[in-house]
This record gives sequence, C-alpha cells and structure tokens, in this order.
Amino acid sequence: MRSCQLLGSFDVLICRGLDALGQGTLLGAMVTWQDERTLSEDQLDPEPHRQFATWLREAIDAGEPMPNAMALATCGPDGVPAVRMVLFEDVDERGFTFQTNLESPKAIALTALPRAAVVFFWPLLLRQVRVTGAVTLLDRDEVAAYFAAAATPIQTMIRACHQSTVIADRAALERAYLYAQRSSDSGVPAHWGGYRLHIDTIEFWQGRQNWLQDRLRYTRAAGDWRIERLVP
Repeated sequence: MRSCQLLGSFDVLICRGLDALGQGTLLGAMVTWQDERTLSEDQLDPEPHRQFATWLREAIDAGEPMPNAMALATCGPDGVPAVRMVLFEDVDERGFTFQTNLESPKAIALTALPRAAVVFFWPLLLRQVRVTGAVTLLDRDEVAAYFAAAATPIQTMIRACHQSTVIADRAALERAYLYAQRSSDSGVPAHWGGYRLHIDTIEFWQGRQNWLQDRLRYTRAAGDWRIERLVP
C-alpha cells in the first residue's frame, strides 16, 4: 500500500510505503522548485553583513519559525568535526556573534582551532547562507549586555547548567535549576561567554527551478569583497 501526503506551500510530495509490519517507510520525496525568487549580482549589497540583514528581515517577515538559528561547525583537538544548532545574536561589519558556555565542547574546539563555519537555512524562502572564518572571544562587556537582555528564566538556566556534562536524570536537572533560582548570585557567571565569527567567505544561495540555484559568494580580498557566482 502507498499513502501520499501533500505538505506545505512548495509542493513537497511525500510517498510512504507500508511494510509487512504496517509501519510507514519513506520511499522518496519530490520537491517542485519554484522561481518566485531570484538572486542576481545587481541585487547584492556591496557589504555582505547588510545583505544578510536584508535576508534575515525577509525571513522574519515570511514567518520562518526560527530565522536566527544556525548550524555551527567546529573541529576539536582530536580532529573530529562536530556540528550543532545555536542561536546567533547579531551581525555587523565585524561578523556574527553567538553566546555559549565556555566549558562546552564547542568552546574547547574553538580554543584548539579558532575557525568555524555556520549555515542558516530558511525553507519557506528556499534560501541558505553559508559563512566561514576565524573566531574570537567576545569581550566581557558585550557578553554582559547580551546576558542582561535574556529573560530571567534563561539566566537561571545558564547559571544552573554545566553544558554537555552527564547528569543522572531529569529530576537532578530540575533540582539544579531550582537551586540556581533560589541563589543570590547575579551577573554573568564565569563559565558564560560568546564568540564572533569574522567573515572570510559568505555565500547566499537561492533555490531555483530545475535545481539551477543562484549561488553568489563574497570573499574577502585586499580589504574589499570579491563577488563570484558559483555553479549549483
């Protein structure tokens, strides 16, 4: 037996086959790419951070559920790559900023090899942005400003959690949160900080019909930006 379900505004057709156990199996997926949006050289802002800000605003306006979520890729001292989703805080001519626990695996990796790559994906717009570059620590004043802007329950979570360490169970986690909630501690904990990803390259990708995607990449060159079109 087969059941087909039409999902979303981009004509995503999912066909599921039912095996002998009666469980659905994904047999294939077909996306009908639309040419509602294009990306050409004359549309780009000369400064990539401003171009990103334009696309971010359009992602928010389009109703993307988490427009500020990005996949952050690092490589640790053991040479093993790792990737995880994080929330970026801001972007300007210096690069992209994000917060994290300074004792976390990502922080250890960035200490060993202070370079990273990030990817944003906005499926409603069929858009992707890829960024690579060197990474530096944010100064404590900048971290304090970000921390102060966070909601009180998030500040409590940051104080309570030793990110990625093993814990016995959910109850132990909730006890740690309750303890932090009752604590008189204030301000940014020493283990909390942030990073700036400085842009070496940034690629803007627009999905197009027949997979003939528009791909335009900025590369830093002699204090300016070189813009090149890439083959999909």
